[in-house]
Amino acid sequence: MSVFDRSQIEIFSTSPQSKDFSRDSYVQQVIDVATWSEQAGCTAILVYTDNSIVDPWLVANLILQNTRTLCPLVAIQPIYMHPYSVAKMVSSFGHLYKRRIFLNMVAGGFKNDLIALNDTTPHDDRYTRLVEYTSIIKLLLSTSDPVSFQGKFYKIDKLRMTPPLDPALFPGILMSGSSDAGFAAARAVGATAVQYPKRPHVKRPRKSNAAPPSAPSRVGSA
Repeated sequence: MSVFDRSQIEIFSTSPQSKDFSRDSYVQQVIDVATWSEQAGCTAILVYTDNSIVDPWLVANLILQNTRTLCPLVAIQPIYMHPYSVAKMVSSFGHLYKRRIFLNMVAGGFKNDLIALNDTTPHDDRYTRLVEYTSIIKLLLSTSDPVSFQGKFYKIDKLRMTPPLDPALFPGILMSGSSDAGFAAARAVGATAVQYPKRPHVKRPRKSNAAPPSAPSRVGSA
């Protein structure tokens, strides 16, 4: 019987959401949970994004200012910002704090949020968009040279990332979604596919031709 190797496991925690706490207490709640997470040996802490909560990048900045090694895992929804802006945030945090960021790429969101933003993109096309979006971020953070890209949803022409990111701080990339399109998208960009756990006796159906995830899934803990 093989021995379980705990060194292959990374634990992710989750940051409090602003809608669940008063304005006066929220900042300290984030600091407290980030501190506990770091002390417990967590690799990263998930920072949610949707229309009802504060901007995740500002929460990530707060986490970086109050920890030494914990990586913010920032949820990224393409409808909220251009991929250049995401790459710029990652490179800026690297430049200012010499710290690594994780990105949780999200294709969809709450239905009412998407309706309010007039995002009517069909389900599978959202993953096509997310692949292009993630590919541009990776290109910009992988080199100090100008890069170009043309796809169905995005086009950049000789775009350069300044300041360039230290290669040692290249972000970890996760992708949410358990559908066939989600698994295929994660594989296309080399992301870790995130699945939501079910009871042990419940098997998740998958078509025989579905693309497997590129790496084992991570499950965040509260």
